[in-house]
Amino acid sequence: MGSFFKQVYRYSHARPYRHNENLWPYVKIARGEGGEIAALWYKHRPVPIVPLSELRSSCRGEVLLTATGPSVKALRFENIPAMPAIGVNGAYFLHRQVDFRFYVIVDMGFIDSRPEIVHDVIQRPELTLFTTVHGVARILDRFGPAAIGCRLAIVEDAACKIYRPRIDSGALWEHYCRENGVVFAAESRMLGFSQDIRCGIFDAGTVAYWALQIIAYLGFKQLFIAGLDMNNFHQPRFYETEQDRLPTFLADKVESLVIPAFRHAGAIMKKQQIAIKNLSLHSAIGSDIFEKVDGNVYFQQA
Repeated sequence: MGSFFKQVYRYSHARPYRHNENLWPYVKIARGEGGEIAALWYKHRPVPIVPLSELRSSCRGEVLLTATGPSVKALRFENIPAMPAIGVNGAYFLHRQVDFRFYVIVDMGFIDSRPEIVHDVIQRPELTLFTTVHGVARILDRFGPAAIGCRLAIVEDAACKIYRPRIDSGALWEHYCRENGVVFAAESRMLGFSQDIRCGIFDAGTVAYWALQIIAYLGFKQLFIAGLDMNNFHQPRFYETEQDRLPTFLADKVESLVIPAFRHAGAIMKKQQIAIKNLSLHSAIGSDIFEKVDGNVYFQQA
C-alpha cells in the first residue's frame, strides 16, 4: 500500500515536493506562529512533541557537545565538571560518563543501521531528542509509540520542509534573507545559520552543524566540543570497530563546506557571546574558528 500512495503522490505533486513522498498520507502537521511544526499526527494518531518555542533560551551556562571522532577515546571524562550534554548519533556510548539532556539524530541511515543505539536514546525520560518528521516516522515504525520515553522536538532542514517545496541551494538566500533569525555567510549566499530554528536548520554535511544551531537557540553560553576531529576519516568512530564501522562521506566536503560552515557558525556564536572550546587538539577545524584546548589539562586547571 505504501508504494501505491507514493505513486499517487508523485503523479499529483511536482518534483520539488518529492521529499515528502514517504510521508503522505500518513503524516499530518500543524505549524505554530514561528513556522515550526507545533503538532504532529502519524497514521491518524497524535504524536506528543515539545514545541520549539518552549525551548527557546531555556538553558544557560555550560554544555558539552559530544561528536564521534576517534579523539574522544583520549579524553578523561571524569575530569570534566558536571554539565548537561548534547549528543549526536553514536555518542550515546558515553551515557555513563556524561549527562545527556539533549540528542540530535537527523540521519535516517543511522536510524536504520544502528537501531540499538536509537532504541536506548528514545527510552530516556530526561532526554529531549531533536529529529525530523522522517526520523519520528522511522522510530514509530520500528519501535512503536510505547517505546518512546524521551521528549521529541521536531526540526526541519530549511531547504526541504514538510509538505513544502524543496529550495535549491542557490535560492536559499532569496527565500530566507528577510528572516531575522537567519544569517548567511558574506562569502556564500548558500551557507546559512539559523538563530531561530523554528525557521528551519541549515545543513552543512554534518549533524554537528545542526547541533550548533540548536545549542545557540537553547541559550547556552559556554560550549565544549568533544570528538570534532574532521580529519581522520580512515579510522572508525570512537564507538566503532573496523568490522562494524559505517561509511562516511565527509572527507570530500571538509574544505569546501564543513570548515566554511563552522567558521560562519563560530563568528555568529561569538557575536551571541557564546564561548567555544574544541577539545580535539588535532581537529581540522582551526583554532581561529574554535579555540583548541587539551581537555585533560584544561579541566584540571579550571
